[in-house]
Amino acid sequence: MTHFTDPYETEEVVINNKISLPLVWFLPLIALIVSGWLIYKSISEKGPEVTINFPNAEGLDVDKTRIKYLDVEVGKVTEITISEDLKSIRVTAQMNSAAEAYLKHQTAFWVVRPQVGLGGVSGLGTLLSGAYIGIKPGGGDKQTHFIGLTSPPLLKSDIEGKQFILETNNLGSIQPGTPINFHGVIVGEVLAHEFAAETDRIKLTVFIHKPYDQFIRKNTRFWVDSGVDLSASADGFKVRTGPLISLLSGGIAFRAAPEDTAVDTVAENEHFPLYENYEQSTQVVYGKTLKYVMFFNGSVRGLIEGAPVQLRGIPVGKVVGINLELDEKTIDIRIPVLVELEPERISMVSNSPHISHTDIIQKLIKKGLRAQLQTGSLLTGQLLVDLDFHPKSKIVLTEMNNSVYPEFPTTASSLDQFAHSAQTIMDKIAKLPLEDMGDEINKTLQALQSTSKATNSVLTTANTALSTTDKTMQSAHQVLNSLEPGATTRYELDKLLQELGQTASSVKQLTDYLQQHPETLIRGKNED
Repeated sequence: MTHFTDPYETEEVVINNKISLPLVWFLPLIALIVSGWLIYKSISEKGPEVTINFPNAEGLDVDKTRIKYLDVEVGKVTEITISEDLKSIRVTAQMNSAAEAYLKHQTAFWVVRPQVGLGGVSGLGTLLSGAYIGIKPGGGDKQTHFIGLTSPPLLKSDIEGKQFILETNNLGSIQPGTPINFHGVIVGEVLAHEFAAETDRIKLTVFIHKPYDQFIRKNTRFWVDSGVDLSASADGFKVRTGPLISLLSGGIAFRAAPEDTAVDTVAENEHFPLYENYEQSTQVVYGKTLKYVMFFNGSVRGLIEGAPVQLRGIPVGKVVGINLELDEKTIDIRIPVLVELEPERISMVSNSPHISHTDIIQKLIKKGLRAQLQTGSLLTGQLLVDLDFHPKSKIVLTEMNNSVYPEFPTTASSLDQFAHSAQTIMDKIAKLPLEDMGDEINKTLQALQSTSKATNSVLTTANTALSTTDKTMQSAHQVLNSLEPGATTRYELDKLLQELGQTASSVKQLTDYLQQHPETLIRGKNED
């Protein structure tokens, strides 16, 4: 029997009660997780919000201007508004969480823009990327509001070195950024300057880079280095040159004292004087000095303050003051010159502790020590005070010494003595009867001319006589030869010829002498 299958017959369906989630639903889930992670990361990396006041908003844009430290972004500008006093703009910036440690009282902010100066070119990268705000971390308490700097700080990061304080009376061309050189090498710069009212001086804060800061020692000397130092003194002209940048913008130089060693290195923020030039920095400062006043007769032109006082060419002091006094009663003009002697410059041999420097000076004065003006240099014409011994010079002191200092005796300088001698000679010449002497000289010249003519006539006559004598002697020799030997006439004629020869020789000597010494006819022959 055949079975037919119903085409519409179905099998029993098994129902699966498990709920299945399509794969398409995983995409929103993943996006939600990633968004949550990004939000969490953004919140966790988000640091504090700070406000910075700047004079203007040049080059700053919201959401574009970044805040960078060592070229690493640590924040960005989120808002720019005008301050309440309408004198500046307020920049609101969102900082990264890593920058929270930087936000303290001494932290500095400034706008980085392209700058061209004598020290070089900076900020060129902002020409393409735009200006950004630089930050320099500092110490102090935490802070979120800052006053932006108008110019970048010189030390933008923690550079190793030390700061020192220099004191001066004149700022000159020195400003923040002025280089400091050591043996021609730039080793630091000026950070800032301020006026100290308590000392009436200007204080310069300078920074010396490591390892050159070790040469700042107890006796280190700083001076203003203008690039070319031309000085004219009693020693002549002196020229010193420095780095080219000092010639263009000025600078400061220093040198370590030879007597200092590494153990004499000073601590940070030590104070040093700033000398006006190299010459002043080389001067040795002595603790014990003696001041005297000197009175010189005549002009002291060429003598300036600071001129050296020398003892036989060795400096023992300097001129510290030159004044002009007028005595109203006598109408006398005096020029007191105040000098400062430094006896410590002189090494004492067999010294006695019981004798003071003042007593030694008094003994030297009694021995003949005097002061006189001397020309130090013919090129500059400047004078110096020279001390030397003049035993024959008497001690002559001024009757009216209004100075509180003792008087040091002086003597006329060699130049004054020469001028006095020359004036004496000129006075004697002026008293001579020059007109009468001129007449006498004219008469003498006329007499000499007449004598010269007479001399020529005498010489001519003498030459003629000599010629005649020669002819006579020749004739006599002919007659003599014709006579017989031993005859009386021959003997007498021979004797006559000898006398004529002697006479002719004497006449010839006379004519030769007169040709060489014609003045003999006037003055006579010299006895020698």
